[in-house]
Amino acid sequence: MYSISIKGVVVRDGRVLLLKNEREEWELPGGRIEPDETPEECVAREITEETQWPVTTGPILDSWIYYINEAEKHVFIVTYGCYPDTDAEPVLSHEHKEVGLFGEDEIAGLNMPDGYKRSIMTWFAQLRAAENV
Repeated sequence: MYSISIKGVVVRDGRVLLLKNEREEWELPGGRIEPDETPEECVAREITEETQWPVTTGPILDSWIYYINEAEKHVFIVTYGCYPDTDAEPVLSHEHKEVGLFGEDEIAGLNMPDGYKRSIMTWFAQLRAAENV
């Protein structure tokens, strides 16, 4: 059985919020769903816990299965686009090593699973399309 991880792509002022994990990879904020919690509630709660950023959960962006070599396990990942409800700087929690905000042009060069990169680029494209409506 796979673990399930619900992640959020949060873009503010043209920059995406990312966290560095113990494997020295950049990742999206998010985590495991709690009993009696919807995926949308999960991602909003996790982002706030990990960064102190309240968010409004938007649409599902993508899903895929990721294999973590170091842990020798598969994780089913679902990503959502999220809207930040704050102008504050993100606060690093004890769960990660670093917090960062990155422009769209920086994503390809980051040490990060391709699925996250795909989700980030999808959300940037959707946000751009919404601006032109």
